[in-house]
Amino acid sequence: MRISLRHLHRAYGSLHAVHDISLNIPSNTVYGIIGKSGAGKSTLVRLVSLLEYPDSGEIYYDDKRVDNLPKDELISQRRRIGMIFQNFNLFSSRNAAENIAYPLEISGVPKDRIQSRVQELLDLVGLSGRGNAPISTLSGGQKQRVAIARALANHPDILFCDEATSALDPQTTRSILTLLGDLQQRMNLSVVMITHQMEVVRDACVHVAVLENGSVVEEGKVVDVFARPASATTKDFLANLAPLAEPAQSKRLDMVRWSDEGGRYTLRFRGESTGEPVLSRIQKKYDVEFNIRAGGVQHVSGEEVGTLICDIIGEPDEVEKALTALQLSGILVEEEGLQA
Repeated sequence: MRISLRHLHRAYGSLHAVHDISLNIPSNTVYGIIGKSGAGKSTLVRLVSLLEYPDSGEIYYDDKRVDNLPKDELISQRRRIGMIFQNFNLFSSRNAAENIAYPLEISGVPKDRIQSRVQELLDLVGLSGRGNAPISTLSGGQKQRVAIARALANHPDILFCDEATSALDPQTTRSILTLLGDLQQRMNLSVVMITHQMEVVRDACVHVAVLENGSVVEEGKVVDVFARPASATTKDFLANLAPLAEPAQSKRLDMVRWSDEGGRYTLRFRGESTGEPVLSRIQKKYDVEFNIRAGGVQHVSGEEVGTLICDIIGEPDEVEKALTALQLSGILVEEEGLQA
């Protein structure tokens, strides 16, 4: 299901939590919404998931406006939405199967159909044979799998994930992201992930919107945002990426910094250029030296995106020639946070 947001506003007194946000979220994909604490992402997801009304603006699911539905239609539409949360929000008084059954029960589904659907969902999320397990006996990853199964119980068109992996360790986070990706493809879901972790965006999302102070400061395909970040907020996220797996378990070389000093220039490579000896060629041609302070290659949406943080040493005119050569080679050059 496609989601369209048109000039959304939401304020709490003098706090403008969401300010003039317009987005088009494609159907059948994983879309990330990322922002730091207080950026407005949680308010935005409450609006888009119909848990709150905007002060102004419009929300469309496909071509149907949904922010102004009558109460009965609104309840019916909400049942086509699944949500999972950071703290799982499971009933401690119910076991795993009973938690999954709850949305089916309140929807009036017959008992025999509930039992078969719950078993199907337990199998789907990798919890076969754990239906009778008390919630207190489950690990964090298992609790989130129960929450995912519960969110999928009523065959939703859209799945909202609000900081769904923030309470999990890196290895469990990767397993949950893999599960969500598999479910999205298998069920043709539209998945919207709200997060403050750029690692989650990198490893799970196809498109991303970056929020700051209630507004969208950057939006696009994840690989494009990684290769050519435009906003200071995005660059800050990229500068502080952390691996979601132990090095021995990861085929990806994440950013490694071996010197906290210097680093006037950030160079961003994409695709085949990540493996080309671009710096070596330029250093041979011009009277400059590259002092590399940090570097790494990210695997983003099937494409390699490389980053180097360095100083370029030489006479000013030779440095300028080297910078021009880098840009002509398709390398994005940023100088002290500003694109050169």
